Amino acid sequence: MPGHDNFHSTAVAWLKVLLPLAALGILSTLFLVSRTIDPEDAIPFAEVDVQDRIREPRLTAPTWAGMTEDGSALTVTAAEARPSDGAGADANATTLRAVLDMPGGGRAELVAATGRLDLAAGRLIVEGGVVVTTSTGYTLRTEAMAAALDRTGLTSPGPIAGDGPGGHLSAGSMELTASADAPDIHVMVFKNGVRLLYQPAD
Repeated sequence: MPGHDNFHSTAVAWLKVLLPLAALGILSTLFLVSRTIDPEDAIPFAEVDVQDRIREPRLTAPTWAGMTEDGSALTVTAAEARPSDGAGADANATTLRAVLDMPGGGRAELVAATGRLDLAAGRLIVEGGVVVTTSTGYTLRTEAMAAALDRTGLTSPGPIAGDGPGGHLSAGSMELTASADAPDIHVMVFKNGVRLLYQPAD
């Protein structure tokens, strides 16, 4: 019995020394046989020309949001935006979409190929195949339109045409503004040679 205890004690004592040494040996082989790292195999984080970004700074998928004085929420998104040539926070954008949510529940959405944010004038100017869709059932097309930033207002200075609840219409200009009598109500006014081709529902 005493011999068995001596053997057990001796074995435990040797294992306390041999096992840590074996662990160190295994760890050392991991470093000895590890593959050399090739920096050229690193995964690129972005396919971006840094020098081009420095020459022409831009924002990808920017969003601009604000509230007008009469309570409408205006949100503008674009595929890309670049600072204007002049000083200030003005910017030029491409593939632009603007959404105007009015306090009375109305909604107007416009999409355009290009746009320019003019903070000094307090407006957003869009151009290139502008399409305006309203919650009242209008789908209108024009080449240029301006949206006010400080109040609810959409203005088409040139010819505009499209379809509405009454049928197909065209006009020399159009303006969407808040009603002077009821700020929560917004009116769309067509001017300059208005033509309406009435299409009854039945």
